[in-house]
Amino acid sequence: MNRALAVLTVLALLTVAVEATDDPDPLLAVALAVTYAAHALVALPWLAGQPVPRRYWLTAAHVCLQLPLGALLFGEAHAGVGATLLLLVLVSQCVLLLPLPAAAVVTAIVPLVHLGMGWADFARNALGLLGAAVFTAVVTALLQQAQRARAELAEANERLRGYAAQAEELATTRERNRLARDIHDGLGHHLTVVQMQVQAARAVLSSDPARADGVLAKAQAQASEALAEVRRSVATLREPRTAPPLRTALQALVAEASAAGVPAGLEVVGTERRLPAEAEESLFRSAQEGLTNVRKHAGAASARVTLTYGEDGTVRLTVRDDGRGLPTPRCGEDAHAFGLVGLRERAARAGGHLSVASVPGGGTELRVEVPG
Repeated sequence: MNRALAVLTVLALLTVAVEATDDPDPLLAVALAVTYAAHALVALPWLAGQPVPRRYWLTAAHVCLQLPLGALLFGEAHAGVGATLLLLVLVSQCVLLLPLPAAAVVTAIVPLVHLGMGWADFARNALGLLGAAVFTAVVTALLQQAQRARAELAEANERLRGYAAQAEELATTRERNRLARDIHDGLGHHLTVVQMQVQAARAVLSSDPARADGVLAKAQAQASEALAEVRRSVATLREPRTAPPLRTALQALVAEASAAGVPAGLEVVGTERRLPAEAEESLFRSAQEGLTNVRKHAGAASARVTLTYGEDGTVRLTVRDDGRGLPTPRCGEDAHAFGLVGLRERAARAGGHLSVASVPGGGTELRVEVPG
């Protein structure tokens, strides 16, 4: 808008100069036009950069100077086209710099430059100039509105790009956390079992080779399962993961725990029903992590997994052992292992919650409850 008004101002000045060639004494009209145009060219960008209250007062002073100057120019130029264009430039500036009511007042005052004429000529010419001034004001206001709309659209697009970048980063973080949970809960579980079985085999290798061979065979089976778990995790990146029924998966976990040296049992309470995949995954991983922790840390003689289908629309799984209970965190040690953090995240994503606490009489109970 500023550049367009600057071009229009220069064209109007050139028009005054061309029209003045027919005047026997053109110097005064040209001097007034140059003064008016120079003031208009300098004032608009400067006033536009002022803060709002200050800008209004300075623009009012600018109008008070330009209106009398424009009236003198209009008279000296004999109401020529160039002088009229310079007055219309003032109307556009007022629309850009002042509130619309104030700009409307200036628009109504501009046609008064015809006051020196007779009433008939004044009415005819003033009405024509008023129509031109109103048209100029409306077009300027519409262009200004369009410019603001483009600026708001550009800002909105910039915000959307920022939101898209944040969403992409969040999705990447979630996927990274999911992969970390899958590696810890799946591969980590099987490798823990393999490690314990290899240790057991080494302990009896010299005294009981047959028993050591059996333990190593189980370790080999666990290693194969760990490899299959890695393949399943990779496959979930391409297609949904298929899982056995929850009871079957839990029975396999309990059997693994018993084979690894900690007798474990499974109890299912209530009427079994199919659960959402995310809820079943959360319950399965909780049982897996709980039994792994029992073998690694609890020093327990036995463990029990209980799956309860509640009539209130929730499903609860508990893993309870008779071991030493939760250890007291040492100074500077994180009381929440990564595995439990991952389980809490899984439970939260399924709409549930997880808790771990020592139980009276010794031992630890891991409990997770999800809707389903």
